[in-house]
Amino acid sequence: MQKVPKGAFPALVVIFFFWGFVAASNDILIPVFKKALNLSQLESQLISVAFYVAYTVGSLLYFGISAVLRQDLLNRMGYRNGLSLGLVISALGTLLFIPASDSQSFLLLISGLFVVGLGFSLQQIAANPLAIQLGDPAKGNMRLSLAGGINNVGTTIGPVIVAFAIFGSVAGGGGGTMDLSAVKVPYLVLGAAFLAAAVFFRFSQVPDRLDSDTSQTNGETHILSTLKEPQVLLGMLAIFLYVGVEVSTASNLPEFMKQNLNTDESAVAPYVSLFWASLMIGRWTSAAGAFDLKPQVNRLLGMVLPFVAFGIFLAVNALAGHSILPFLPYAFLVAGVVVADAWTQGNPVKQVVLYALLGMLATLVGIHVGGMTSVFAFIAVGLFCSTLWPCIFTLSIAGMGERTNTASSLLIMMIMGGGLVSMAQGGLADQVGIQASYWVGVFCFAYLAFFAWRVGGYLKARNIDFSVQKGGH
Repeated sequence: MQKVPKGAFPALVVIFFFWGFVAASNDILIPVFKKALNLSQLESQLISVAFYVAYTVGSLLYFGISAVLRQDLLNRMGYRNGLSLGLVISALGTLLFIPASDSQSFLLLISGLFVVGLGFSLQQIAANPLAIQLGDPAKGNMRLSLAGGINNVGTTIGPVIVAFAIFGSVAGGGGGTMDLSAVKVPYLVLGAAFLAAAVFFRFSQVPDRLDSDTSQTNGETHILSTLKEPQVLLGMLAIFLYVGVEVSTASNLPEFMKQNLNTDESAVAPYVSLFWASLMIGRWTSAAGAFDLKPQVNRLLGMVLPFVAFGIFLAVNALAGHSILPFLPYAFLVAGVVVADAWTQGNPVKQVVLYALLGMLATLVGIHVGGMTSVFAFIAVGLFCSTLWPCIFTLSIAGMGERTNTASSLLIMMIMGGGLVSMAQGGLADQVGIQASYWVGVFCFAYLAFFAWRVGGYLKARNIDFSVQKGGH
């Protein structure tokens, strides 16, 4: 295993924050543009489609360029250059928010999000394998959970900041006046941050190569051979459905609250924020095992960090002027995730199976109950989605060696599920009602449980066993 510079992983996780800020902010843009432009629920989900399908287009471009070069693109240009280029592309996308918000153009809005997502696709292809391999491979999924926890700081803050920009200082009530021209402000600031980060990564300590990289790689051959691996094929569908259920649950939540609780668009931000904060809570719980500390210290961190994450959510929303009293009982669900994480002991197979089943249960409660109980049940889906990404990613690229980048780009391509599943649920909601449309999530979780069981057995047959990887947590 190559020696990892001390500052490499902390530098890398900065980029995860950006992904989270934009992804969660989309859930505020959806109801706002839906109301302002009189869109159907299906049409409003095009915001998610444009952003997440960009990952697929970006991955296909990655494959195409690698095939032309007859060499893996990241191996050719280096990881630092790849991350920097992706950030510059995303920064260019934020510029489209100027004419989009000034003219209230839905087409320009989704075009800007598409370009931002295009840059994110290259960043994701590089950053996820790096996060897994910058250290002990046995703790790869826990490191990715830690990076994901930083991602969810962005997802927690993003909805609150964007809602504040649109509605001003009005919090929680229905008296806010939508100012679509204000949408451009947080995104232009974010674009400037993208450019600053691009310069930073270009000269950072993040490795330019991985041990498994090869200098001469035929992209087409690698795609075909990689697709023959069952873990990759099953993992592609798992990523598609995981991102789909995560995004569709959150992006349809404002409409559910509007229809069932008459919640105004200006009051939905803290609930969207809590959904994404729930991912941060779950990931910080799991990430405790990634630290090279004494076992008892890691166990303590596993109990303390999720409540610190919950505290961040409460603090951000309190500062924004929202009442936090309705959210305090959520601490009992946070404690439940601590127990669930302790039971799985960092094993990605166990974690996906258990969390998928819990996610299915939470969705069913949301479908069959109603009122605020359903709202918090749907929000709890975020807790059980929290570590699915790192676990699915780890299982899907385990043992791939020199084909790691190819497998990673195939997985990133399937992030389009965030848009397509959201659109499917939005279309179903127009036909059967918003509450019944959440059956889409139930079916997604059912497949994820199957994926973990099937791939876990396949990898174990190849002597890749995760059952004893977490000795310190």
